[in-house]
Amino acid sequence: MRPVDRILQTWRLSKLKPFLVRGARVLDVGCADGVLFRRYASLGIHGVGLDPCVAVDSVDKSGNVRLIRGSVCDEWPGMGRFDVIVMLAVLEHIPASDQPGLAARCAASLNPVGRVVITVPSPKVDGILDWLIRLGLADGMSVEEHYGFSPDRVRPMFEAVGLRLKVHETFQLGLNHLFVFEKPHDGGKTDPND
Repeated sequence: MRPVDRILQTWRLSKLKPFLVRGARVLDVGCADGVLFRRYASLGIHGVGLDPCVAVDSVDKSGNVRLIRGSVCDEWPGMGRFDVIVMLAVLEHIPASDQPGLAARCAASLNPVGRVVITVPSPKVDGILDWLIRLGLADGMSVEEHYGFSPDRVRPMFEAVGLRLKVHETFQLGLNHLFVFEKPHDGGKTDPND
């Protein structure tokens, strides 16, 4: 990972912090090497990291974090429920046909009032990343999987599985979007006044 990639990763991780509660059970979908769990270890978070690039399934020394090698599109048997499910720069890599199933798995795997925290880039990012890669300033992890994903698809996809949008904002000069969805107390019924 080059310095620009690290800066972007750190920026995305910083957007997550306000939505992590001390002691939360977290599922980090697309966890890379488990950086989220190391960065926020002081919050006592624990849980599971899932990524096809995890070298070997492992458990950290404390026994609180499991990293599992696997596709984010696979079923998640035996993982239990989570307080927070995180997908930072992941959804735009998932084939469109698999995204509704992923959203449904997220909703089904949340504890009551659990949250799904998602970042996705603006379609403009692909061109910028292309130049950064050509200049040797970024690796642009798996940029070949981008297919012009539109952030406009996120809200309807996750609301269709009963989650409520709590936050939608842009960051990184408007080139990245943050979405936070919450599982409502009432089992997924949406409030017409929201």
